Amino acid sequence: MSSIQTQAAVAPTGASLYARFALAGAICCGVTHGALTPVDVVKTRIQLEPTVYNKGMGAAFRQVIKAEGAGALMTGFGPTFAGYFLQGAFKFGGYEFWKKTFIDSLGMETAQNNRTAIYLVSSGIAEFFADVALCPLEATRIRLVSQPTFATGLVGGFTRILKEDGLIRGFYSGFGPILLKQIPYTMAKFVVFERVSEAILDAAGPKENLAGSTLTTINLGSGLIAGMTAAVVSQPADTLLSKINKSSGTGSITSRLIGLAGELGVRGLFLGLGPRIVMVGTLTAFQFAIYGDIKKALGAAGGAEIAKK
Repeated sequence: MSSIQTQAAVAPTGASLYARFALAGAICCGVTHGALTPVDVVKTRIQLEPTVYNKGMGAAFRQVIKAEGAGALMTGFGPTFAGYFLQGAFKFGGYEFWKKTFIDSLGMETAQNNRTAIYLVSSGIAEFFADVALCPLEATRIRLVSQPTFATGLVGGFTRILKEDGLIRGFYSGFGPILLKQIPYTMAKFVVFERVSEAILDAAGPKENLAGSTLTTINLGSGLIAGMTAAVVSQPADTLLSKINKSSGTGSITSRLIGLAGELGVRGLFLGLGPRIVMVGTLTAFQFAIYGDIKKALGAAGGAEIAKK
């Protein structure tokens, strides 16, 4: 065997391995969120203007197209793709890193007995850092969707917000609600995915004996269940995030959040839940399927696993 073949056969480790996890996560999140931009536009409009878009998801699509043209459904595509590309790298790469860190610290037996806690804590930590990267681009996306004449795209919208509102108020007013949305969402997403796929694999047989297409199907099904669960858990904070980013506002972030929650009530906090379940369930299913396939293509299929055999 040549030296080149020998190097190719060696599985990546360390920084090289986690860079592959990060790239796979960036691609799966950027592609799926970008592809579902039209659904996200409609969902955001329903949350921000419930008296206008009050006849369901299908009718809201038609209203937007009639009033602004089909191109309006792609409003915010630039910041959506860029933001979730970055977020996906930190989320998936960070999750794999922290999961392995806890396994090494606790030992395999203890880690297996406490794997649900490890899934929750690892995903929560990873999501925190992912949200630091995501928040400015998510604020830009929401401003473009809620105010179509605000700017013509990512660069223009980002620059105008920074100039008019500054770094913290302009881009991180929504950091509190984005953490409230994304951390429970990601924790639910990963723990449900891990436990559902574990249950399916217990019935289907060892992963090593299954065809690649079967594993992709398992990832799709587990991801769909995980995404639908995560959508419900994180819906109230998603509504607050849309509201608080619609305008610059006055007062502290905490006072604005409390005021908005009081104004909306329980029913108002769950506005747009239907389209969001569709969007999040679909994109999460495809995220895990794409992530698994890209990891395999990059030779990085060897993430730390603690499911009991």
